[in-house]
Amino acid sequence: MLYRALRVVVRPTALAIWRPEIIGTDHVPADGPVILASNHLSFADSLVIPLTSPRQVAFLAKDDYWTGTGLKGLVTRQFFTAIGSIPVDRDDTRAAQLSLDLALAHLREGGAFGIYPEGTRSRDGRLYRGRTGVAWLALTAGCPVVPVALTDTDKLQPVGATLPRRIRFRVEFGRPIDFTGRFDGVPAGRARRAVTDEIMAAIHAMSGQELADGYNERAPEQPTA
Repeated sequence: MLYRALRVVVRPTALAIWRPEIIGTDHVPADGPVILASNHLSFADSLVIPLTSPRQVAFLAKDDYWTGTGLKGLVTRQFFTAIGSIPVDRDDTRAAQLSLDLALAHLREGGAFGIYPEGTRSRDGRLYRGRTGVAWLALTAGCPVVPVALTDTDKLQPVGATLPRRIRFRVEFGRPIDFTGRFDGVPAGRARRAVTDEIMAAIHAMSGQELADGYNERAPEQPTA
C-alpha cells in the first residue's frame, strides 16, 4: 500500500521537479524475475532507479536504516520498506554471500532486483570492472539482465551533499540479455567472468564512460571524533 502511495504521489512529483530523461522503459519485463544491473555514480542511484523504473525494484540497503529511533527512524524505516529495499548487515563476515542469497530469494519470488556490478560508486566518473556476483545471480536464477546506464546522478547528489540538487539526469534501460543455455558446459568461473563482462560492455555502450583498468574499491571509513 505504501509503495503504491509513493508511486502515485512521490514519483510524479519527483519527475516534475527533476525532469529526467528516461529511455527504454519498455525493455524492462512487466513481470517475472529480472536483474537491473547499473553503473553507480551517487548515493541517489538507489532512489533514481526505483523512481524511473516501470516496476518495483529492490536494492540491498544497510540494516541501520531499519534500526533508527524516533520520528526520523520511523520515517526512514517506512520509506526503505516501501521502496522494496532488502536489509543486510554489512558487518557480518558472510555479508557478500548473504547479500547474494537474499537477492536470489527475491528473484525466485518473481521480483526485480537492482545491483551495481562495480560494487561501490565511482568516485572519478569512470566505469570500473564488474564483479561476478551479478553473473552468479543471473545464471543461478536463470533470469534476464537489463543493463542500466545512469548519467549525471553524481551531480544530483555529489559525495558529501545531504540533499539532492535540481539537476537533470538521464536513465537508460537497455535491452534485456538472456544467458539461458549459453554457457552450458563452461567452467563456472569462466562463465561468470564472461557474463559479467558482457553486462558491463552493454552498460558502457550506453553510458559512454571512460573505462578504468581494474576494480573499484570502497572508500576507507573516515575516523569519527
